[in-house]
Amino acid sequence: MTDIAASPDSRMDQFLAGARACVPVAISVAAYGLVWGVLARGAGLSLLEVIMMSALVFAGSAQFVALDLWTTTPAALPIGALVLAALIVNLRYLLLTATLRPLYPTKGLLGGAFSMYLVTDENWAMTVAAMARGQGSVAFLMGGGALAWMAWMCTNLVGYGLGSAIDDPARWGLDFAFTATFLALLLGMWKGRGDLVPWLVAALAAIVTSWLVEGSWHILVGGVVGSLVGAFLETRKNADKS
Repeated sequence: MTDIAASPDSRMDQFLAGARACVPVAISVAAYGLVWGVLARGAGLSLLEVIMMSALVFAGSAQFVALDLWTTTPAALPIGALVLAALIVNLRYLLLTATLRPLYPTKGLLGGAFSMYLVTDENWAMTVAAMARGQGSVAFLMGGGALAWMAWMCTNLVGYGLGSAIDDPARWGLDFAFTATFLALLLGMWKGRGDLVPWLVAALAAIVTSWLVEGSWHILVGGVVGSLVGAFLETRKNADKS
């Protein structure tokens, strides 16, 4: 299943196979990457800040959250809220990447941890599907991740350039991209009616917080409350089974 003992040629074949499998994914990444670039310019990010955020963070959902919290005044930038929001949004990767453990040898786990940087929801799903067929490898995973990274970076920069010609993103409906992105994520993560309760609780908590507290703290409160409710329900469900 792993590519640890494979020859360089076979590793390259696997890398290219992973990239080919993620071509449709790269197209969708490019679509909202373009929008993110436009919105990033409208939010006041500099070109260097766009490059650094996309290159180092490489997490579309977290970066859309960051735009909603962003301010051009350094002293007013809510660093703590930005970090917490990114942590909450990306917490799922602790579980996703754990399922990839069979691909990595016992030795060299530090290098494997660094390779997790290129894991996205999409190339993770492609790799897990390949593993279920008795295939899949680290090279396959990296091939899809590298293609997604390039698509994200390139379209962010193109979108940033286009942002100079779009004075009012709302006029083109681009201000809805943040909401649309998370609606798409929700649909992709829907596993059944059991998800409905934590989602509704999170939405209610966010709405109430937005009424009571100024700023963007409703994002954090909704995420934390919804996650706690979901964890509680999952724990109780497992306890009933045992």
